[in-house]
Amino acid sequence: MSKYESKSIRNLAIIGHGGTGKTSLCESFLYVAGKTDRPGRVDDGSSCMDYEPEEQKRHISISATTNNIDWEKHRVNFIDTPGDSNFTFDTKSSLRVVDGAVVLVDAVGGVEFQTEKVWEYADEFKLPRLLFVSRMDRERADFGKAVESIRKRLREKITIVSLPIGAEDSFAGVVDLIAMKALVFDNQKKAAKSVDIPADMAEEVKKCRDILVEDIAETDDGLMNKYLEGGELSAEDLQAGLRKGVLAGLLTPIACGSAMKHIGISSLLDTVVQYFPSPVDPGGKAGKKPGSEGDEIRMPEESAPFSALVFKTIADPYAGRLTLFRVYSGTLSSDSSVFNASRKSTERIGNLFFLEGKTQKPVETLIPGDIAAIAKLKETATGDTLCTEKTPIVFARVEPPPAIISFAVEPKTRGDEDKLVSSIHRLTDEDPTLSFHRDGQTREMILSGLGQVHIEVTVEKMKRKFGLEVNLKTPKVPYKETIKGKTTIQGRYKKQSGGRGQFGDTWLEIEPLPRGVGFEFADRIVGGVIPQQYRPAVEKGIVEAMAEGVLAGYPVVDLRVSLVDGSYHTVDSSEMAFKIAGSLGFKKGVLECQPTLLEPIVNIMIEIPDEYMGDVIGDLNSRRGKVLGMDSIGHHQIIKGQVPLAEILKYAPDLRSMTSGRGTFTCEHSHYEEVPSYISEKIIAESEREAED
Repeated sequence: MSKYESKSIRNLAIIGHGGTGKTSLCESFLYVAGKTDRPGRVDDGSSCMDYEPEEQKRHISISATTNNIDWEKHRVNFIDTPGDSNFTFDTKSSLRVVDGAVVLVDAVGGVEFQTEKVWEYADEFKLPRLLFVSRMDRERADFGKAVESIRKRLREKITIVSLPIGAEDSFAGVVDLIAMKALVFDNQKKAAKSVDIPADMAEEVKKCRDILVEDIAETDDGLMNKYLEGGELSAEDLQAGLRKGVLAGLLTPIACGSAMKHIGISSLLDTVVQYFPSPVDPGGKAGKKPGSEGDEIRMPEESAPFSALVFKTIADPYAGRLTLFRVYSGTLSSDSSVFNASRKSTERIGNLFFLEGKTQKPVETLIPGDIAAIAKLKETATGDTLCTEKTPIVFARVEPPPAIISFAVEPKTRGDEDKLVSSIHRLTDEDPTLSFHRDGQTREMILSGLGQVHIEVTVEKMKRKFGLEVNLKTPKVPYKETIKGKTTIQGRYKKQSGGRGQFGDTWLEIEPLPRGVGFEFADRIVGGVIPQQYRPAVEKGIVEAMAEGVLAGYPVVDLRVSLVDGSYHTVDSSEMAFKIAGSLGFKKGVLECQPTLLEPIVNIMIEIPDEYMGDVIGDLNSRRGKVLGMDSIGHHQIIKGQVPLAEILKYAPDLRSMTSGRGTFTCEHSHYEEVPSYISEKIIAESEREAED
């Protein structure tokens, strides 16, 4: 059983743009709280949080990682989330199950694009937040500029609760504006100690303290009246008012520090414990009762029916599938059973444990607010709800974003196709933003994801976890062929080689159909010029020839072929002869009907900051795209258009480069259109070269 009650638990996510020091902050939490003897580092592989080889190689967080510390008689569960746009589904899923978020803003770079994106995710879940200006010890660190960028880019009601003492190499501590004391980090005692506020900061401290008091007073009528009457609020008033403002989303505190020097970390943890909500504070968790339209509320009480939400799955080749979840109500004990309300199945619970980085700490019983893991659940996946079968409930899941880049994938070793399929399916269990399918036309296996780095990391995991090496290629574009004219053509097959010969004679009318209709075959034989038993063979020969194409080997679509006349031989005719005759006639006839290539066109929606509008539209036009409309969302523009699929196979890295990583897009298939002749000629020539090879 947890030694903490639910009211003494704090669940938070560490979020922000990549490279702002989120993982370093988590390592500092562990060190300052006395959980590790030395601070782990991302750059030397000693990190407790970024332990996957792919993370250590790239020096970025790829997966959300959980850990916890004991702090001031509270249990603080924290999730280190990815800041790279390739992996932010993990970030959004993590925000779904926490009660607050610490948002990191780099003291040099200020608010960057991914900070805005994860801020929007936190808005979506109405999470209380604290802003932490990180890496104050870096060269060119500027707290004032960072705060200015927060006001400009995030546009929130923010209030400064700590000020830096110095900056860059001279960054020495922070001033806590609530307690009105200066704090520096004592390396020998591994703890913060209080010192006098530097005299040269007295004026700045007083100014920021006055603003803080006013900001807190404005959140509560009683405090405002007391402030106006007496001009001063007690420390208890300020703490109560700030907590109320944070929980209600009326105030977002700004603190600062350095994870590498452990400065400001104790103050940050104190702020989290004092002002962030416990699992009890938000009240009940709303979900859908199966078979009912209304919401059901589950209270965060141990006496309530058990309910929990799965927010992450890890595919481990040795331990099997690990399922991470947050308990919202009731209790859960090891060696019991739960009901998966999302899939209507029962799962057997073995050992329960807290996941602390890659370490598993066993626990017997979980209570509301606990974030824990189970091994080897058979059917449960990310987003599922676990509960009791007698009182089922389903919580809303976070839907994965659509994939934006695809690669054809093939095993380096022949015969490993089945192993490839099973390995990818295990990885898609872990990462729902991956998708995998076999293209029926090109016969390629297609792996899709949120960016090139996303796919490359998946391939590296496949090799490390399952011993499978693969090649990645740009996928073939599924072009199609069609006709614009009509003709009547003879398809005749005659072969005499001693004994019984082969004879089939057909006359075909070939004409185009509207785009998207497909293929029609019409039997218009009058009399018995071709016996009934041979006519289906003619259609079969045509269908097989359509699949192989005539111009460049792509399937032929949107045409009608009518069998109108022909002749047969009583001895030499056969189904095979008429099948070949139909195929020959079709191929010859299509060449007389102005054959042309069709290419897939996709609907595209691009979201970019205002300043990149001209560049992105110009680039879209250069890709033969058409802009169909534009919308505004805040200071972002949404461009809606259509563009040939062939022109955006590698659009994701191009858009990221054009917009400094701040642009995103989604696309979906729309229709097929005729390929311009100058491009069609290149495609046909390339197809002929491949056929020769």
